[in-house]
Amino acid sequence: MSLSEKTCQPCRGEATALSTTEIVPLLAQLDGWQCEDDKKIVKSFRFDNFQEALDLATKVGAIAQKENHHPDLIVRWGELRVEIWTHASRGLTENDFILAAKIDRCASRN
Repeated sequence: MSLSEKTCQPCRGEATALSTTEIVPLLAQLDGWQCEDDKKIVKSFRFDNFQEALDLATKVGAIAQKENHHPDLIVRWGELRVEIWTHASRGLTENDFILAAKIDRCASRN
């Protein structure tokens, strides 16, 4: 089953952050995402104007609500930057990669 077909699982208590060894194969399944210090994954989506960036941010927000896993979104003219990590683990969990894959799938449809 691909990451985009999975569903984010609720964190119960303290979630355990993934190790570098666990992060590498998950990151390889994503397109254009970068891992920062094994703590979060980030990606910038580029557009020709502000409205397109805002439109994707709105769609990402809907996905985040459905998955109950919420990224940081930074909307600028021509860019949406998405930063994802699991607050309960202070690092990355599989949920972060699931959400990123769902965001990529949505963005590719635009």
